[in-house]
Amino acid sequence: MSYMALYRKFRPDSFKDVKGQDHIVTTLKNQIKSGRIGHAYLFTGTRGTGKTTVAKLLAKTVNCENPKEGDPCNECSMCKGIMSGTSMNVIEIDAASNNGVENVREIVEEVRYSPTEGKYKVYIIDEVHMLSTGAFNALLKTIEEPPSYVIFILATTEVHKIPVTILSRCQRYDFKRITIDNIADRLRELMDEEKLDVEDKALRYIARMADGSLRDALSLLDQCISFYLGETLTYDNVLDVLGTVDTKVFSQ
Repeated sequence: MSYMALYRKFRPDSFKDVKGQDHIVTTLKNQIKSGRIGHAYLFTGTRGTGKTTVAKLLAKTVNCENPKEGDPCNECSMCKGIMSGTSMNVIEIDAASNNGVENVREIVEEVRYSPTEGKYKVYIIDEVHMLSTGAFNALLKTIEEPPSYVIFILATTEVHKIPVTILSRCQRYDFKRITIDNIADRLRELMDEEKLDVEDKALRYIARMADGSLRDALSLLDQCISFYLGETLTYDNVLDVLGTVDTKVFSQ
């Protein structure tokens, strides 16, 4: 079996595993429990803070056949299909490479068709700020008045590039940089689960280097573990590997 990077292996399966974004998780879970689900969301914040993860969790939970207190069951056919990437109910679009008017017109055309199973078709548009002006204009009417079975989730690291006309039609959620404590605690949980011996001081240094991004922290940790495979990962080991690494490389 091929190796899976830590950030992919431990992507949260439920809202309770999302770290550092309690204000967002609580609001979304309350919406799900009360049935007050919006038709358009905007998730904004720096990279690696959970925007795409929460978008996928929201898409999964609103389609779950047996949700529990605002969390997905992860056992029904809808949950399993969405987790495996085979469900037609969740459509992920990378706006960086699909940023033209024709790309958006395809979405607008697809929106007309209701889902064959499940309750909602959820369109997750990542890096939405990359859409052209014409593409935003083509999307505007559909975001304003989508069919009842459609939810749009727009994700961006550069909210200032989103037209006001789009912003005003979305519920906006600002993802905060995750604290060093939260990142270090999560890394400790995962290392215990993996049965890997890592010093707390080493994990805390990695958490500080990650600059608020849990994904970057997991990538840095992966790098250190690979270098000292089979050994206890100490603070000094981490300094050897990361001491001269510029964290900006992870934004490329």
